[in-house]
Amino acid sequence: MERGWLQGEGFLLCLILYLLLQERGDTFAINCSGFDQHGVDPAAFQALFARKAFLPVTNNNDPTHVNISFTLSAILEVNAQLQLMTSFLWLNMIWYNPFIRWNPEECGGIRKLSIATENLWLPDIFIKEFMNVDHTPVRLMAYVSSEGHIRYDKPMKVTSICNLDIFYFPFDEQNCTLTFSSFIYTVENMILGMEKEVWEISNTSQNLIQNKGEWMLLDIHQRMVKMTVGTNQYNQIIFYVAIRRRPSLYVINLLVPSSFLIAIDAVSFYLPAESGNRAPFKMTLLLGYNVFLLMMNDLLPDTGTPLISVYFALCLSLMVLSLLETIFITYLLHLVTTQPLPMPQWLNSLLLHCTGPRKGCPTAPQKGNKGLGLTPAHLPGLKEPMTLVGKVPGPQEAGLNGCPESTRTWQEDEAQKQHLVSLWVQFSHMMDTLLFRLYLLFMATSIITVIILWNT
Repeated sequence: MERGWLQGEGFLLCLILYLLLQERGDTFAINCSGFDQHGVDPAAFQALFARKAFLPVTNNNDPTHVNISFTLSAILEVNAQLQLMTSFLWLNMIWYNPFIRWNPEECGGIRKLSIATENLWLPDIFIKEFMNVDHTPVRLMAYVSSEGHIRYDKPMKVTSICNLDIFYFPFDEQNCTLTFSSFIYTVENMILGMEKEVWEISNTSQNLIQNKGEWMLLDIHQRMVKMTVGTNQYNQIIFYVAIRRRPSLYVINLLVPSSFLIAIDAVSFYLPAESGNRAPFKMTLLLGYNVFLLMMNDLLPDTGTPLISVYFALCLSLMVLSLLETIFITYLLHLVTTQPLPMPQWLNSLLLHCTGPRKGCPTAPQKGNKGLGLTPAHLPGLKEPMTLVGKVPGPQEAGLNGCPESTRTWQEDEAQKQHLVSLWVQFSHMMDTLLFRLYLLFMATSIITVIILWNT
């Protein structure tokens, strides 16, 4: 009998507890009777509006769950010098407020209301990388459902710090971060979550992005972390925004003109060095290239050393090197036609090695019976070495002088001079050929690099 009495007492306690909880839940419901006749009664929400300064929880040990997402609708500017990205986005936040529920059947079938945000508690979500004042318009509205769920959308022009790597400019891709966190509430009071899947955020942003400017959105990734400050922990959601620069403008205005100038400078090797026209032509090209760099300087990044700057520096170095080589060859050809100098043994050996069989360098003329066994090969436009020293007198002219020995000696000296002139001219041709091939290798490497960077 005592056991039955205990069971009855337990049942009675459970019934009383259920009724108390049910009554407590009903106290949170808004009395909206008459809404269907007279519209929304502001007095029914006064108790709710008075609680806007407090966290909307019935138990202080229970955290408020805030789900966030955003839509990136424009990438306005990416400043490489200040390391800033300016974008426009719509921030979406959803949370639950247990004090703002009502029964739609008693309220004229109303299931959603729009309430001014100045009357509601709002989560203090901010962007960690934000480097400007938040100019979000005031007096925005939030949608409140009959179950107590609040949805708040606000537009934001975000100027955020971004660690930019411009080495591959203008084919660079940047990965900027947007970190959403609470400024006041720790994980004991507020927990952040995702209102949408990250792939939905990425697809929606790519479809709705409005500007077709310099930058394009590639993808958006997400990661959730906890930041520890002293003894407090804060929820954070980090979004990685991958963007890529559209390189067409820079290819047309920078790379194409520079490639044309360097190609014309390479073709100038076909001008005869002894004519004296090659050096002024190269000087004019070098001056034009410097003017081109000065005019296009505004398109280059102000900080760092991008790969395109290295390319311009190499182009300028090659043009200066080719001008110096042209000046040296012009001086050398002038010197050997007036006073031929003996060629050093090491240089003669190098020339013999370079002009040997199956070598790709220019060949040298013969020297008597012990000649090199080579024939002259010149770049187009160069004169034959024989024309640089004059015509050697024949045997009949030598007999008329009456001094066969002196004539023979003079002929040997002239033949020796011709041989020296031929060797020096052959050396100049070899230098032209090597530098010309260096130009071709540089241009081929540049074209392949641009194709690879553009495709990847």
